[in-house]
Amino acid sequence: MSETQVTTVEIFGREYKIKGFADEKYIAKVAKYVDEKMKELSSNSSMVTQDRLAILAALNIADELFRGREETSEAFSLVEQKSDELVQKLDVCFQAKR
Repeated sequence: MSETQVTTVEIFGREYKIKGFADEKYIAKVAKYVDEKMKELSSNSSMVTQDRLAILAALNIADELFRGREETSEAFSLVEQKSDELVQKLDVCFQAKR
């Protein structure tokens, strides 16, 4: 297992030290995404505190995660259904050739 490392990132003008096992580039990429979400929300909302922006960004990111999981689950179900149909068709073909 890798050693923990500290990565310094900037999110919405504030510096944070993130300690973890993940690669520094990955942590920076995630932090940049959060920063962009907060900036996007701040440009659409006036007079919102930084704490509220952070909560709104977290909710938006969680929504993206949940929607992505749902889409993945639906796609997996469709692939599973199509696979079952193909297996049934193959079974019919193999039985017909016997």
